[in-house]
Amino acid sequence: MALVNPNEAVADSQPLVSLRGVTKRFAAQRRKSTGVLAVDDVSLDVAAGDVCGVIGYSGAGKSTLVRLINALEPINEGQILVDGQDIASLSGKQLRVARRNIGMIFQQFNLFASRTVLGNVAFPLRQSGMSGANARGRAQEMLDFVGLADKASNYPEQLSGGQKQRVGIARALAPNPTLLLADEATSALDPETTSEVLGLLRRANTDLGITMVLITHEMEVIQSLATHVAVMEAGRVVEHGEVFDVFARPRHPASRKFVGTVVKGVPSPAEAAMLRERHTGKLVTVSFTDGAASQGEVFQKLGAAGVPFELVYGGINEVQGKTFGHLTLALQGSDVAVDGALSTVREVAEVTEVA
Repeated sequence: MALVNPNEAVADSQPLVSLRGVTKRFAAQRRKSTGVLAVDDVSLDVAAGDVCGVIGYSGAGKSTLVRLINALEPINEGQILVDGQDIASLSGKQLRVARRNIGMIFQQFNLFASRTVLGNVAFPLRQSGMSGANARGRAQEMLDFVGLADKASNYPEQLSGGQKQRVGIARALAPNPTLLLADEATSALDPETTSEVLGLLRRANTDLGITMVLITHEMEVIQSLATHVAVMEAGRVVEHGEVFDVFARPRHPASRKFVGTVVKGVPSPAEAAMLRERHTGKLVTVSFTDGAASQGEVFQKLGAAGVPFELVYGGINEVQGKTFGHLTLALQGSDVAVDGALSTVREVAEVTEVA
């Protein structure tokens, strides 16, 4: 069986995944308890071919959300459409068929210890009625895709954590799904292995066109792989948009907190006071929020104006090939020279004097 792009036939104008007013409340475990509102009136669209990262701290509702998308948990209110099908309304048999187009990757791998690597990848194919020979052939093909063709006869206990996760990815991709769901797929892995797994998921998206919904609490995962991000807090999606837009101009406090783990922002009043004690000259913050300017351009303009400067706070990062971040500089020289230099910097970036 050849590797195919399952999204080629999906209309661009129709989201592959569409949630409308989705609410999930878990029943009370004790008397006089109102239960737990895990997902609260969430509406969210994921276009075909996109990678949507859902991020939030523990208890935000993100893992429950992904379990609702493939009906591992029933919803209380709202509607979930996957490739045009109302998931919540499907019968048991219809749901089993629909799930063949929805792959799932778990944090703890969930491999069968008694089956070989090949057997684990072939298992969902055999369950769907594929012949043994075809299932083994497809499984071998997917093991080659994830770089584990030589481990086909091994058992899970003989693999590293990263190799187990790659087997899990191969198993999820084997039925040619249109949608791949990943729940904290890298949180149990070391940084180097995480990078390898993210690279593999990127290939699945770009080479196979598979749409993804990633559940994570790691901003590095969002930065490396996602095209869009939804920030969850207390069961609600509090911010949603393209990754660069949310990183560069986070509107909600929860989003700003997450972005702050990737790169420092504008100094707080207390931090600004400390900077003034340590540095002379005019303190200004140069903000890169539209992806148009680069750090090098700003430094070149200051150097051309003959204004000495020192970087005293902040940081710069890249998302989707665009620069974002904030640099706080201490500029030396006369007011005339500094103001003249800043006027040229404002041609390419936003400049704010630190109060």
